[in-house]
Amino acid sequence: MKRRLTILGSTGSIGLQALDVVRSHPERFEIIGLSANKETKTLAEQAREFEPAYVALESSDANALENLQAEKITGPGAAAKLAEAPADIVLNGIVGFAGLAATVASLKSNNPVALANKESLVTGGDWIMQLADKADKCIIPVDSEHSAIFQCLEGRAENEVREVLLTASGGPFFERTKAELTTVGPEDALKHPTWRMGPKITVDSATMMNKGLEVIEAHHLFGIPYDAIRIVVHRQSVVHGGVTFEDGSAILHAALPDMRVPISYGLLYPERGDVKVEPVGFKDASWTFQEPRNDVFRCLPLAVEAGRAGGAYPVALNAANEVAVGAFLDRRIKFIQIAEVVEEVLEAVPQQSGAMESMEAIEAVDRWSRQEANNAVQRAR
Repeated sequence: MKRRLTILGSTGSIGLQALDVVRSHPERFEIIGLSANKETKTLAEQAREFEPAYVALESSDANALENLQAEKITGPGAAAKLAEAPADIVLNGIVGFAGLAATVASLKSNNPVALANKESLVTGGDWIMQLADKADKCIIPVDSEHSAIFQCLEGRAENEVREVLLTASGGPFFERTKAELTTVGPEDALKHPTWRMGPKITVDSATMMNKGLEVIEAHHLFGIPYDAIRIVVHRQSVVHGGVTFEDGSAILHAALPDMRVPISYGLLYPERGDVKVEPVGFKDASWTFQEPRNDVFRCLPLAVEAGRAGGAYPVALNAANEVAVGAFLDRRIKFIQIAEVVEEVLEAVPQQSGAMESMEAIEAVDRWSRQEANNAVQRAR
């Protein structure tokens, strides 16, 4: 029987590679729905190829979708509405905070989630995991690092685990000094040495914020204390994660840096499928592991600190970072000022913000944080 699949963010990096996985196994998938933010032409082309029952577009300008047979969902919140459609798996490949509502809608509709939107767990955290438990539906991680840890943990008792390992590529700037980082521009930050990703996550990799967000995600996803999450910089991007056990042994997950590997595992879980990726080679292999440079790449320790503080802090962290990264890409602030904007917002978070256990509470903190971050960007210029 074919697996009914909905892909949210089908025109983005994750969505495009997910459709490559589907093309490799057309006999195993039936596309239920596809969604995009505003890439109407690409969405229409995908819909003609895969013939989904639904297409969703966050923009209300849906003229290019008129001749499609699919039922159309348009306007703000379209992806979250699509996520409610019955499916065997919903891949959430939406970028940023916008993906939270879709994760919530999927789980409330009893749809399992293949999660590539780390912001859902960064901002929703405990609440998202409670929704998953209540629905008795699983969240399968699609981030390469969390997929690696997920696979290494399978079948292991909780009391056997000493720590989990998160690897970071270090991005394009890891060897540079702080002084050198004052002159880098967006075109430099977008030259990732090993991964092909969208602009926002590529900048997050360059600042190491991406790894900080992944620490928070790992904490919630696996129930791992922050003190038991170890981060190492692995420039080759072949080892994606691992687990160290109480007897001192470790299991590591390795694969060539190709997102089709974790995507296919998330979509086919608990099975695997050939997606035409070369296997890991061990001849002349040289893998190195280094400690993060927290004194230079301040976003990583800021994120871990926000995660430990909990409550509104991770929401504020994510919102401030999205604003700051956007400002950097628009050349309104310098690369090193991204961390400064984030830190300024975190220092202003109200102490009594309440529990982040509803969209209303989370969205209120998100709005406040974005305003604070925009003010900080103005002051930084």
